[in-house]
Amino acid sequence: MLIRDADAADWNAVWPFLRTIVAAGETFTYPAGLAAEQARAMWMLPPPDRTVVAVDDAGTVLGTAKMNANHMGNSSHIASASYMVDPAHAGKGVGRALCEHTMEWARAAGFRGMQFNAVVETNTRAVALYRSLGFEVIGTVPEGFRHPAEGFVGLHVMYRAL
Repeated sequence: MLIRDADAADWNAVWPFLRTIVAAGETFTYPAGLAAEQARAMWMLPPPDRTVVAVDDAGTVLGTAKMNANHMGNSSHIASASYMVDPAHAGKGVGRALCEHTMEWARAAGFRGMQFNAVVETNTRAVALYRSLGFEVIGTVPEGFRHPAEGFVGLHVMYRAL
């Protein structure tokens, strides 16, 4: 697996699984009917932020991540990131590789920590992955997410020092 900067042509491979994941409404706080151009603007970040794709030897996009400063000004030393793995490639270590890559980017860019603002508590695979990489739940917004099957569930804020 190779993780590289995403380019404009990668959007055609990212959009189908991003659309599916967002429409399911189980893991992201994006609106279910997100239009392609709106999604592209939210996901394909310009420098100094960064968007990457994970590809296999054949060049197939397996997943993607975006990374950026979590806030501006006097809080701009804390990074954030988001990840999406094509469901057809789930369970193959793509999410872990992307998360490790974003942490390396954040360290190299001088960030002191990384914070995830909205990890749905029922997304147990993501929570377990992040915990295995040293993230801690530092707070949970009770009923902060309306899950389509589970109803109102907590929304974790997770953090780790870099």
